Amino acid sequence: MRDQGGAGVVVIGRNEGERLRRCLVSVVRQAAVVIYVDSGSADDSVNVAKNSGVQIVELDPGLPFTAARARNEGFRRLRELHPDLTYVQFVDGDCELCLGWLASAAKFLRDQEEVAVVSGRLREKHPAHSIYNTLCDIEWDTPPVGEVKACGGIAMIRIDAFERVQGFRTDLIAGEEPELCVRLRSLGWRIWRLGEEMALHDSAMLRFGQWWKRMQRGGYAFAQGAALHGAPPELHGVRESLSALFWGLGIPLFALVSLVLIGPLGLATFAVYPLQVVRLALRGARSTRENWWRALFLVIGKFPEMLGQLKFFTRWLGRQSRLMEYK
Repeated sequence: MRDQGGAGVVVIGRNEGERLRRCLVSVVRQAAVVIYVDSGSADDSVNVAKNSGVQIVELDPGLPFTAARARNEGFRRLRELHPDLTYVQFVDGDCELCLGWLASAAKFLRDQEEVAVVSGRLREKHPAHSIYNTLCDIEWDTPPVGEVKACGGIAMIRIDAFERVQGFRTDLIAGEEPELCVRLRSLGWRIWRLGEEMALHDSAMLRFGQWWKRMQRGGYAFAQGAALHGAPPELHGVRESLSALFWGLGIPLFALVSLVLIGPLGLATFAVYPLQVVRLALRGARSTRENWWRALFLVIGKFPEMLGQLKFFTRWLGRQSRLMEYK
């Protein structure tokens, strides 16, 4: 049954393989209007999309690949082919859209005219396959139900609102969705999260290196967000940026200075890290096991986030940043 409620779908992907096939199956069964945007895949993603019968946009490799660019290009093609649509649902190629989500999301936007973006419950498909997948599943479940400040990459957006802010910023290699929401909210639009099931996400994150790279991307996004919208009253990305710099750089530097000044006793500064793990674990709302793992990786994650911040700061040295992948 294809009742998309006036919504077209833009799927973006790069080397997603079998995940893309499952994604397109989940989308095509609900929507008659689907655009797939490929960002230079080296696998058979384009052929998978062709066999699914969807419209395909292959990005010019002469320009930097970003998710923001892919979504904007897909949206542009969507508008060219179907100018009568009211909403656009963005989906990443490693996700499977839950049956009925498109109709429910479109109905919500029709009923709530002040809302520009609506998202729902995103779940990790295989949370037990690795601790990193578990961490993703916890992260997907973090935002509250109701009005929120930002959405993720899987969301339905009102087309006139999206066009009014000229879409995503294509120079952002991460964090483009919260940044879009900042601009939408500045115009009076609201962002909403429903409790309904929206999609399954297949992170396929099985190695520490993948998780580390993903956290670096997050740190980069925080720094870039703070540079764009860090001024009051928004303070976008400021708290996250300061936290990464404090825990990932400030405390180690303080410990080293203390070591020089007062000797080995200065190393006691590092005790703040296990204490922080304990504090976060005791505040957790999941199972005991999940709370401890989450707390541990929240603390460890400050170091790659700090490195991501430093990577962003190198732009002032004239170095261009490129797509940061973790898969």
